Amino acid sequence: MSITPKYYGLRTTAGREIDVAMMMYNRVRIQGLEVYSIIVPPETKGYVVVEAPNVKPIYYLIADMRYVKSRQPQPIKPEEIEKLVKPKPVVEMIKEGDIVEVITGPFRGMRAEVVSINKAKNEVVLNILEASFPLPITVPGDYIKPVKKTGE
Repeated sequence: MSITPKYYGLRTTAGREIDVAMMMYNRVRIQGLEVYSIIVPPETKGYVVVEAPNVKPIYYLIADMRYVKSRQPQPIKPEEIEKLVKPKPVVEMIKEGDIVEVITGPFRGMRAEVVSINKAKNEVVLNILEASFPLPITVPGDYIKPVKKTGE
């Protein structure tokens, strides 16, 4: 008989998620608790997710631990974990007119304005702001990071 692991969410002090995860890791290693994984969702502040066969080892894990706000672990469905951990493509987060920075390629480090977005191909047409004349370039969505939204 195999036990299906379950996911439990724990509230922590915002900004201390990594600290809590490291303290949990040390306790699991030293005490030999039956915990399969400790997840710090990148876009979610103030939460740590723990994977365990049941809730019992989590109570031992968080006993007298600093920065843990909730002493009652909340069950989380595996589908919700996938949404938290899976990164959003950059082209989904930007709009035309936004200012972005090119992080890879020959234009690395330059800022540009988004002219158009092709979500199907994951491509973005940019107008380099630092060029003395309009210089439109097409780059993959992975080559940029958002800097400033339109209207900010």
